This record gives sequence, structure tokens and C-alpha cells, in this order.
Amino acid sequence: MPEKNLFSIVESPLHPDFSALYRRLGLREVRLGSMRKAISALKSRTPEIVVAEFMYGYGNNYAGVNVSNLDVFLYSLQKYSRDSAIIVMADKQEVQYVDKLQALFPLHAVLQHPVTEQDMEACLQDRITID
Repeated sequence: MPEKNLFSIVESPLHPDFSALYRRLGLREVRLGSMRKAISALKSRTPEIVVAEFMYGYGNNYAGVNVSNLDVFLYSLQKYSRDSAIIVMADKQEVQYVDKLQALFPLHAVLQHPVTEQDMEACLQDRITID
């Protein structure tokens, strides 16, 4: 069985490093440092799973058009794969806004910081066993 691609989009220091967990579960991690790099990576590979942080657009350039930092990437992802599982991590103060993103895109899971390895493994295990 071929390894599944997992995009780990790391945009802040709060994003935990679960690289060892991903390897143990047989996932091929593609670690990306920005949404722009993640969108570009879609041209060469399709992720079965995406792990990213949610950052709500409080009156910055995301407000009005986009709900968060993830919108543009998730719209791009729809062109390549509508079946990718999206796992979102959010700070306690921002979890309340994730519903706005979920109204636009189906999310596999929403995890509140601090996210533990056990939390992430539970989300990944149910996705791995489904496919």
C-alpha cells in the first residue's frame, strides 16, 4: 500500500512537530512553511490529509473576502482533491470562528491548542482506517 501524502502547513511556532507520528503511521509528510508554498506544492502532489493552523481574519486583509488564512489554499485544494481530510488546529480564542470556515469547507477535525500527539493520532487513525 503506497504512503499517503500529508501536508503539514507550519505558519507559527504553535504548530507542533508530529513528524515522528506521521512516519510511524506510514504517512509521507510534506512540510510547508507558508500557504503560498502549499498552493504551489499542489501542482506536483495531492495530499490525502492536510494539517494546518486556523488564523481568523480580524479586520486584516482576510476580512470580508476570506474568513481565515486557509481559504485560498482550500479553494485551490478543491481543484485537485475534494476528498482530502482537513485537520485544523486553533488557539482557544479562535476556535469560536472555525464554524465560519466549516460553513465553506468540510473539515475532518478541529483541535484546540495545545494539541497532543494522542489528539492528532486519534484524528489520523480514523482517516487512515477509512481509506
